[in-house]
Parts: sequence; structure tokens; C-alpha cells
Amino acid sequence: MTTEVFYTHAINPVALDLGFLKIHWYGVMYLVAFAIAWWLANRQAAEPGSGWDKEQVSDLLFYGFLGVLLGGRLGYILFYQFSYLLQDPLYLVRIWEGGMSFHGGLLGVLAAMALFARKYRKSYLALGDFVAPLIPLGLAAGRIGNFINGELWGRPTDVPWAMVFPTGGDIGRHPSQLYHVALEGLLLFAIIMLVRRAKPATGTLGGVFLVGYGMARFTVEFFREPDAHLGVLSFGMTMGQWLCLPMMIAGLAIIVFARSRAVTAGAKA
Repeated sequence: MTTEVFYTHAINPVALDLGFLKIHWYGVMYLVAFAIAWWLANRQAAEPGSGWDKEQVSDLLFYGFLGVLLGGRLGYILFYQFSYLLQDPLYLVRIWEGGMSFHGGLLGVLAAMALFARKYRKSYLALGDFVAPLIPLGLAAGRIGNFINGELWGRPTDVPWAMVFPTGGDIGRHPSQLYHVALEGLLLFAIIMLVRRAKPATGTLGGVFLVGYGMARFTVEFFREPDAHLGVLSFGMTMGQWLCLPMMIAGLAIIVFARSRAVTAGAKA
């Protein structure tokens, strides 16, 4: 394998250093993600007959923000770094060092959605359809943050676009963070918006998101370096791939349920 690559990663993870305060790009990308979600949510709420107002959108994003932060951090600790937490309990709150799990964040958001749906008496499936388009571009922003941090790099490769990451040794690696941006961010967003234009049965968009993200993440995991302390697990799959399996199954079940319910309702009409 050759070490000759086109790019050596040397991006400063600190966006602004005020001396007494350092603002990291990773945190900035989280703000960008929520700004995108806020803009898209308000666009959807402004559509005729949406049944949403600005107060509900603000509450939803607040619930989602808490779900992402709490679920993402707890999920990362439980799925990937539980032994490290036992050695250093304060690691749980040091979010600025990185370490957020999408699957944990998803569980946190699902729980937050349940609370929101109960408060505003909204259909959980309809709420999932409203939320689904808000997530992919935010995920893309978060993965750009991973790239800037020089973390979660890919497996060794000699492809022309290989990159050298300082924490990954003096070898070319897949820029797997950018693969995440392309597949689970841009492509998934485009698919969801195309399906949304077809006005599918209630619940379909939420199911499409679960299946689409699961497939995108499952694919990228083949190019992403497994966590050193976990490595490759049973059947040659990584932890990320194992966590995607129930997600894809749930998404397919939701799509089938949504479709069958719509057909039943049409037959009774």
C-alpha cells in the first residue's frame, strides 16, 4: 500500500480561540444542524393545512435538542465506552471532547417525540413524518464536524482520494466522514423529499428515514475503521452495523403498517 495521498488532514478543530474560551468547530456544526432543522421545520409548518404553529415548532426543536444531547451522549457511553466511564465518570459530561452516538441520539429523539406527541395530542406516526426531513442535513453537518476534528476516519486504502489523519498513523485512509455526509446526509435528504412529494401514507417518511439511514450507515461501516477497543464483532460486522439492523427492520415494519392501514381506510371509505 502506498502512503502517497492527495491530502494530509491538518484542520484546526478550534474555530475561535478567545483565550478564556475556545469555540470548537464540532460545537459550531451542532448549531448549524439545529439551525437547518429550525428552518426546515418552519417551512413545513407554513404549508397550508399543516396543523403546526411556530410555538409547536419551537417546542419540538427544544425537545429534540435535549433528546439528541442526552441520548447521543448516553448512547455513546453505553454502546462504545462503558468501561471508560467506570474509570472516569466525568467523561460523561465532557461532550466537547467528542463522543456522540447517532443511535443513542435517535433513541433520545424518539423518547422526546413521545413526550411531545402526548403534550400536543399529535399522532406519533404523523410526527415522525414531520421530523424525518429535518434530520439528514443535520447529520451531514455533524459528520463535517467529525471530519474537521480528524476523528472517526476510515480504514487504510490507496484510493486516489485517500487522506492521512494525524491520529490515524502515516498511512492513507478512507475519508469515511465524508462518505457519511454524502449518503446519510445529502442522498437520504433527497430521497425523503422525493417520497414526501408523492404524499405517501402517514408514517411512511419516518419508516423511509429509518431504512435509509440504516442502509447508508451499514454501507459506510465497511470503509470506516472500527472502534479500536471493539473491533469487528460477530459475523464480521461492526457495532454500528449491528445497531443498524433493528433500525432497518423497524423502518420496514412501519412502512408496511402505514401502507396496510391506508389500504384498510380506503376500503372502508
